[in-house]
Amino acid sequence: MERESMEFDVVIVGAGPAGLATACRLMQISQDAGQELTVCVVEKGSEVGAHILSGAVFEPKVLEELFGDWKEQGAPLHTAVTHDELFMLSSDSASRAMPNAFIPKTMHNDGNYIISVGNLARWLAERAEALGVEIFPGFPASELLFNEDGSVKGIIIGDMGVGADGEPKDSYEPGMELHAKYTVFSEGCRGHLGKQLIEKFHLDNGKTPQHYGLGFKEIWKVPAEQHQQGKVVHTGGWPLTDGASGGGFLYHMEDNQIAVGLIIDLNYQNPHLSPFDEFQRYKTHPVISQYLQGGERLCYGARAITKGGLNSLPKMSFPGGLIIGCDAGTLNFAKIKGTHTAMKSGMIAAETICHALHAGVEGGKDLDCYQEKFEQSWLQDELYCSRNFGPAMHKFGAYLGGAFNYIDQNWFGGKFPITLRDEKADYAQMAEVSAYSKIDYPKPDGKLSFDKLSSVYLSNTFHEEDQLCHLRLKDERIPIEVNLVKFDEPAQRYCPAGVYEVVEEAGEKKFVINGQNCIHCKTCDIKDPSQNITWVTPEGGGGPNYPNM
Repeated sequence: MERESMEFDVVIVGAGPAGLATACRLMQISQDAGQELTVCVVEKGSEVGAHILSGAVFEPKVLEELFGDWKEQGAPLHTAVTHDELFMLSSDSASRAMPNAFIPKTMHNDGNYIISVGNLARWLAERAEALGVEIFPGFPASELLFNEDGSVKGIIIGDMGVGADGEPKDSYEPGMELHAKYTVFSEGCRGHLGKQLIEKFHLDNGKTPQHYGLGFKEIWKVPAEQHQQGKVVHTGGWPLTDGASGGGFLYHMEDNQIAVGLIIDLNYQNPHLSPFDEFQRYKTHPVISQYLQGGERLCYGARAITKGGLNSLPKMSFPGGLIIGCDAGTLNFAKIKGTHTAMKSGMIAAETICHALHAGVEGGKDLDCYQEKFEQSWLQDELYCSRNFGPAMHKFGAYLGGAFNYIDQNWFGGKFPITLRDEKADYAQMAEVSAYSKIDYPKPDGKLSFDKLSSVYLSNTFHEEDQLCHLRLKDERIPIEVNLVKFDEPAQRYCPAGVYEVVEEAGEKKFVINGQNCIHCKTCDIKDPSQNITWVTPEGGGGPNYPNM
């Protein structure tokens, strides 16, 4: 097909903090050097920030590096952390507060801020556009383009107006090609183009498999007497049992609002486990419910997070581009923070590209000097010091793993002379259904706990219904013939949006995909035990529309 094309010096895929920090730094460096640079950012969400979901407690040192006057420029950092609390929940009603002296120092939040990462992205987008960056929301990067020598040439923006039968509708518009000297991929966790690049260029050779968690988040408006602005609460333990691991959070934001969430590691074994229902149970624990009782739930969302850390971090450069942020896996799991590290990886990318262009290096080269710049930065040191955190929790559990991490972080500064590794992929951990009993989850009460469909409604999710399904099965027989038999088809439970169902028609089981419900969490692409589901971008603008998540 003949497509129109546009040429840029740099194309950036994804308008999250990593991609926008890259764009801003590119323009700052080029303008300081008196050079002209054309930079384009494409974003699959209907607007910048629409698809961004994060806790989030933010470490501002990276913002100091990017915009030293961020306070004067009105960056949306309004709620400084006032104090931290950490609880171990041992049952649905019992808990133990952990003394600060026994908490890994990486989980202390002095000097940090409770923020909306979506609003931070919107602010960064304004700064980028003021610097001359072109940003195109509602335009998903759907395919990779390659030069004859195999290097990345750019991307194709997805076609619009293709019906569910694969045929063009009256509204059909072919996607445009965007060509670049260098393309930066910052799609967030499990980016579908980043996944292809890692495989094509073998970027993960010698690395442990990437590991993931599924993070839930709701925002509540609560009575003033239950609100303590700046308070940060983290929890471990209940409701996660039978080898499942993860942790919860509750952050007191401004305007009597609270962010509450649960992160569930996707290496869990029990196929009966429903992450959504675990989150609903979590909110009923007295440590959490005391702040939510009588409140109003305003927003709901869920998103996978990349948390393998340094042991799983792929080579981040390849011929023609770089892969950065959560697309690569730069989150610091010991801090439960990834925004500042993602932004720093993007700033290093910008410095690498500008140096190459200034030196006259032709486009399409492998900028493997990125690795050297990365290793010379504080980002390398931070990820190195947190490399054992996740594997320790997975190998030893919440209590012994927590004790190991306390010793590693507080006594050795993250430089314990042993590196733990987690060598088994998350999807391969799932046991067959016969190994576990079913979990009897309580029905939602409509006050603290809710059903999936009413929750998805609060995510403002929308997809054009007459379009090709963006959740692709490699083999349509596997869900019924393999997954249902072995695992009671866990997609019915691990999906936090009710996308997947097994129904009976004319006496036969049928696998149904309700793609219009998809909130783009990517869990199915990660956790399907047969690795049979591939998530690709839907038509531009489809998906959730988070206001301030």
